[in-house]
Amino acid sequence: MSRSAPAKTVSATRSADLYRAVWRWHFYAGLLVLPFMITLAITGALYLFRDEIDGIMHRDLLRVAVVEGVERVAPETMVASALAAVPGQAVKYTDPRIENASAEITVAADDGARRAVYVDPYTGNVLGSLPDRGTVAWTIRYLHSLKFFGTVARGAIEIAAGWSILLVATGIYLWWPRRAGLGGVLTVRGAPRNRMFWRDTHAVLGIVVGSVIVFLAITGMPWSNVWGGKVNEWANGNNYGYPDGVRVNVPMSQEKLADKGLTSWSLEQAQVPQSAVPTTEHNHAEHDHGQPMAAPAPSDGAFATSDIGLNSAVATFEKLGLHSGFAVSIPSTPTGVFTGSVYPDDLSQQRVVHLDRYSGNPLLDMRYTDYGPLGRWLEFGINVHMGQEFGLANQLFLLAACMGIILLAVSAGIMWWKRRPAGSLGVPAMPSDPKIFRGLIALLAIGGIIFPLVGLSLIVMLAFDLLVMRSIPNRGMA
Repeated sequence: MSRSAPAKTVSATRSADLYRAVWRWHFYAGLLVLPFMITLAITGALYLFRDEIDGIMHRDLLRVAVVEGVERVAPETMVASALAAVPGQAVKYTDPRIENASAEITVAADDGARRAVYVDPYTGNVLGSLPDRGTVAWTIRYLHSLKFFGTVARGAIEIAAGWSILLVATGIYLWWPRRAGLGGVLTVRGAPRNRMFWRDTHAVLGIVVGSVIVFLAITGMPWSNVWGGKVNEWANGNNYGYPDGVRVNVPMSQEKLADKGLTSWSLEQAQVPQSAVPTTEHNHAEHDHGQPMAAPAPSDGAFATSDIGLNSAVATFEKLGLHSGFAVSIPSTPTGVFTGSVYPDDLSQQRVVHLDRYSGNPLLDMRYTDYGPLGRWLEFGINVHMGQEFGLANQLFLLAACMGIILLAVSAGIMWWKRRPAGSLGVPAMPSDPKIFRGLIALLAIGGIIFPLVGLSLIVMLAFDLLVMRSIPNRGMA
């Protein structure tokens, strides 16, 4: 008895120290992450219903009356109408996604700004215009990613994503049942006026939405500046930014697909091929469509007489089977190409096709199945993250998860406020044996190696805890 009692005491002390160490870092993670999580949950929940929101807020621009028995106006005619309303150079044409949708013409206006001009495809009339990516949904998206606030803010999002994984991992340890009963494990005890109610709500809700938080953090990482950019380069292989195994046997420009507009994550680094400029001796040869070819001239927003033109390019993309709602980037240089791209909810229909502007021949045809294994997995995760992969069920599930995340953050704040000693920040007490931190720090180091920016923030936080927090008198929460 005399020998076993001290051993049990030492074991209990170590267990208590480990619990305190984990709790302390769970507290720090919460301080850093919860404000971001609330913002991300609110904007993310709104963005899940971006089509519905824009359909209401911009109905006069996005929706038209279907005219039965009337063919749509030719794309070049719609572009001409758009340029008459907003002088400049047309850079992109987006085909109507559904029967009652308008066409969108992106114009680089003479004042240097880009505008999205909406045209009725049945009449050719201009419905109005907005700044490019100026819809309510795009505003929500930029708020969600903090793109409005610059590079530093976007770096903070990357750090918050890494810390949220730490928050869930430490939360699972704290939640893990250590005594009989389901209170605080699967059930909520007490009433809202009691701290126990909020503690149990936080614990039970955390274990329910924790896996979703980790999934959203990981699938959101591809958009990050540091980690996302480096993994993007690695996942895309070394062949002009296209995944390994994709044959690229045509001249390539230095322009990246992301420079032409919205594209999938896996193709952001992909370089755009070049059209073969007809030589002088072929200027009088017959064009594929039976028209004489003239010497190419630099584009000034109009279509060179030697290229196939937007009408033929759109017809070719339709013949190739691009999903409805595809966008066509219009070439602006003699070696430019017509690029048709579409990223519908159905991943299998994602596609990018480049056409030679003179011959109309496909130069490169990229599909979802051509992505590398990592690219396919990440694209699937991104699609689910955006609420697209499984339709309305996907949207509703993530909406419930976002509401759960907000309640999780609120319950954490209320629980801390009720337990916090008066006049103190209420940081959980330090373990009696600081050596207990060694194992925890090793685990943090592994996460820091995977996510370098997160690792740097962990080092800063550890130094802050060791050098600052320990020197401040604190009546820590027991």
